Amino acid sequence: MYIIKVKGVAKIPDYVQLRDDKFTLLAYFRVDRPEKSLDKIGLSDKYDYIMNIVKELPFGKILKLEL
Repeated sequence: MYIIKVKGVAKIPDYVQLRDDKFTLLAYFRVDRPEKSLDKIGLSDKYDYIMNIVKELPFGKILKLEL
């Protein structure tokens, strides 16, 4: 699984993308509202782990997640 943090502009907020190994989009959520999207794809138990990575991840970088 891969994680990408996308910088918002003007009124568009910052977003996070979660993608599988084939780079198919699994989840797309605002940085400040991830709970519903993570729950929908079954990763609500990994919330703290994923959000700690999101806080440290620079915008525009792709990081491979090992879950």
